[in-house]
Parts: sequence; structure tokens; C-alpha cells
Amino acid sequence: DCQQYTNRSCEECLKNVTCLWCASSRRCMEYPVRRILPPADLCELRSARWGVCWVNFEALIIAMSVVGGTLLIMVGVCCCCCCCKEKSKRQVSEGPDKDDERAAREREKRRVRQEERRAEMKSRHDEIRRKYGTV
Repeated sequence: DCQQYTNRSCEECLKNVTCLWCASSRRCMEYPVRRILPPADLCELRSARWGVCWVNFEALIIAMSVVGGTLLIMVGVCCCCCCCKEKSKRQVSEGPDKDDERAAREREKRRVRQEERRAEMKSRHDEIRRKYGTV
């Protein structure tokens, strides 16, 4: 029974893990297990202690939120890094991507056009040589 530790010390109250210590009223009571957090009418979060006397619920919630948020961010960053590595591995193993293929087609078209121009210029020069008899 937790009520017997009321008006004693927090340490005595919390020796029993089912007890909750309220520092503002110096009351020891059963932890309301049906609820995650003790209701405000029972004890304010900044005065409630459970498990250890040096951490109140308010600080515990803030600390758990920071740790949880940090873990989520770390998992997200790790997933992004792994996805980027996999994408780059696939690109290397699959060969050139669409941009590379497009650039290669453009180069080939330019080469073909230049060959056509060279052939046309050569035929013009040959005609001029024949016309003036320099062939």
C-alpha cells in the first residue's frame, strides 16, 4: 500500500515500483496504470516522480522526445544514404543513363552532318578544278 509512505521521503515511496510520489503535496499514491501519464488533478507533471526521485515527468517527456526525435532523424539520414548508394550502384551497373544516351546521339548526328558537309565541299572543289582544268 503506497498511502503509508505519504509525508515521508520520495526514496521510501519509490522503493515500491507501483507507487508514484507527488513532490508538491508530499503524497505517495498508487500509479494510475490505466493512464500513461498521471492526470493533473492527481499530481502535476513537474511534481510527479516515478522510478527515481531526481527526474520528474516533465523532464522525462522532454528528454524522451529529444532522444526519439534524434533517433528518427538518424534513421532517416541512414535510409537516404543507403538509397543514394544503391541508386549510384544501379546506374554504374546498368550503364549510361538517359542524359548520356541523348548526348551520345547528338554527337553522332553532328559527326554524320560534318561528314556530309566534307563530302559536299570535296565535290564542289572537284567541280571547280574540272571547270578550270586544274585536275
